[in-house]
Amino acid sequence: MTVGSPLLSAVPGLRHAFFSREGGVSEGIYGSLNGGIGSNDDPAKVIENRRRMAEQLGVTIDHFLSVHQVHSPDVVVATGPWNGQPRPKADALVTNIEGLALGVTTADCGPILFVDPSARVIGAAHAGWKGALTGILESTIAAMEKLGADRGGIVAAIGPLIRQESYEVGREFVERFIDADAENGKFFLPGEREGHAMFDLAGFIRMRLENAGVLMIDDLGIDTYADERFYSYRRSVHRKEADYGRLVHAIALEG
Repeated sequence: MTVGSPLLSAVPGLRHAFFSREGGVSEGIYGSLNGGIGSNDDPAKVIENRRRMAEQLGVTIDHFLSVHQVHSPDVVVATGPWNGQPRPKADALVTNIEGLALGVTTADCGPILFVDPSARVIGAAHAGWKGALTGILESTIAAMEKLGADRGGIVAAIGPLIRQESYEVGREFVERFIDADAENGKFFLPGEREGHAMFDLAGFIRMRLENAGVLMIDDLGIDTYADERFYSYRRSVHRKEADYGRLVHAIALEG
């Protein structure tokens, strides 16, 4: 049901999980561990799936927190359950509170889990191409620092995401990255179709982390598009499916 990061697993008093799509109760195209609150799946089944994930992280479902993701550079500092309030609009969460699990959802975008083992500060970020380009990783690191973390001591793990061999993009996409920084050209290889390229999202994320001063990085190397154990937005589109499930990736400080 989960894959883990050896670097994060070595940190005492820390739980984390990059959940696959296995081990839940959803059916059909959502089979089976769909954590997508925004999907068209049966809400009761999504809640049960998330309850199972929370249990694995050692927390209750109300302490299993996620945000309303909007592909932004915005970060929320979590201090407790949402208590029935709408989920904040953001793309990352950080905390130094024990017993809170911070989760992000993906279906090809990049999930990154963070911890400063000495400061006991954790974070979880959702980095699609837009969030990665506009600063979600840097914002997460800065928010962790405000809670006492030292970026030089932060460990980060890059979870399952769409990999370069599966991620074809158009000319305008490439130009957007080159316009931001000509050095970004190294993250593109020629695509099979004229005017298209293959984008290395994982490599781009790693570069942004390293440039921000985070050097202890674990990349699990899993391609959500190619690996049927994981949901993939692009795979669902290519199969002309009506919707798609969402993966959840979470981290918690043990109480």
